[in-house]
Amino acid sequence: MAGRMLVVWCPDWPVVAALAEEGRPTHLPAAVFSANLVVACNDAAREYAVRRGMRRRDAQSRCPELLVLAANPDRDARSFEDVLAALEELRPGVAPLRPGLVALRSPGRYYGGEREAAAVITECLVERGIWDCRVGVADELFTAEQAARRALPQDSVVVPAAGSAGFLSGLPVEVLDDPGAVSLLRRLGLRTLGSLADLPPADVQARFGPRTAWVHRVVRGEETDLLAARTPPPELACHVDFEPPLDSAETVCFSARRTAEQFVEGLARRNLACTEVRVEVESEGAVVSTRRWLHPRWFSAADVVDRLHWQLQGGFRGGEVRAPVERVRLVPETVVPDAVHADGLWGGTDERVERGIARVQGMLGHDAVVAPVLQGGRSPAERQAVVPWGERPTGLRPRELPWPGSIPPPAPARVLATPWPAEVVAGGGHLVCVDERGAVRGEPTRFRTGSGEGWQQVAAWAGPWPVEELWWEAAPGSEPRRVARFQVVGVDGRAWLLTYDSAGGRWVTEAAYD
Repeated sequence: MAGRMLVVWCPDWPVVAALAEEGRPTHLPAAVFSANLVVACNDAAREYAVRRGMRRRDAQSRCPELLVLAANPDRDARSFEDVLAALEELRPGVAPLRPGLVALRSPGRYYGGEREAAAVITECLVERGIWDCRVGVADELFTAEQAARRALPQDSVVVPAAGSAGFLSGLPVEVLDDPGAVSLLRRLGLRTLGSLADLPPADVQARFGPRTAWVHRVVRGEETDLLAARTPPPELACHVDFEPPLDSAETVCFSARRTAEQFVEGLARRNLACTEVRVEVESEGAVVSTRRWLHPRWFSAADVVDRLHWQLQGGFRGGEVRAPVERVRLVPETVVPDAVHADGLWGGTDERVERGIARVQGMLGHDAVVAPVLQGGRSPAERQAVVPWGERPTGLRPRELPWPGSIPPPAPARVLATPWPAEVVAGGGHLVCVDERGAVRGEPTRFRTGSGEGWQQVAAWAGPWPVEELWWEAAPGSEPRRVARFQVVGVDGRAWLLTYDSAGGRWVTEAAYD
């Protein structure tokens, strides 16, 4: 039993982590999307035939109630740390493969058997709210992972010693997780790993690449795995106890200043900087106030004390903290190498501005202060996105895609939150329009933007840039929405982005240029 591998698999972990972060029920159909493709979905979504790799509109057409969640690898890894910490309490030396999948040396001898060890591990994870966890045990890593994927929830599959070849030979070639190799194997008539094992090793290496050749050696019993276990992370959290308890925010912060300095110094000794910290306040033996604070760069000791002060002020004023404070605990939620946030030679953002913004965020809430970022899109409004101050943007549309129909640079300086009704007419007073082929009917001569000013002459114009939008969501019997955008310059020198909507035959002003 020496050297046996045990793999713990928590299916659909990106969905589990996203639902937990948003506080959503786990029984709802949900999927995580990246670039409008499904990267993970739960069982409730699979009941509606939602699958990985499916386009977003196809998934929503099969399941209109589908919860759309943005991909966030940092969130997945951060939430999986709780699982890793729980496993390290049972068996040090875990090796995380990716969020939702972790391997370790089988502790079967210690627990009286491998099935018994798997039962202890699943029980430990269930106590922490991980209901769907599966365990596989085998001689090496690949077989143990495949065994875990064939186990039932909260159950295990144990492959007998020296039984990997027999277990793997009947598995389909799709377990290779290499679309190119799988497609070629199926075209060659090879459906199982057993048929792959019959091929000469040199031919497999030359034709299918190193990954498939490695699996080929595993199936033939010629490969063993070296498990690269992680070193348990150091304890980076700090706390300070007050005896007797303190009932003033100023007194608590003054007494916690040295602890905040130790907190930052402990990270600096490991060349780390904290960008997200959790501050916990305990009173009468229980945590009465906890909040996560974000920083656009990194937390200094003064920043940590400021956040603690603002949190205590709000807690005492709002009744959240009703008794004297007994303990304050500082927990780094997100740490990065300190070189990532080092100042450039030209300096950085004014620290007073950052502190002021963080204080407003502390008073109004995490989502109350946002910063604009650019993303991909065709219209100026679609290219705008806002994220909470200090948080890394996720789920944005890629800017590097071509986006047919988008307007050329320069970008407008002012994008209207609500477009103004506008008019563009030709020489005879007729409304200029754009037909379904994108051809302009009439030469624009006069226009008004809807800003309260009157008509003015057109000095120059460019366009149209037609876009057929949301045609797949058009109601039965109705025409898809077609719009065409124009850049129009008036005789006063100001430039505008005007849009013609063929559905209603109307013009609107979307944006203005400087």
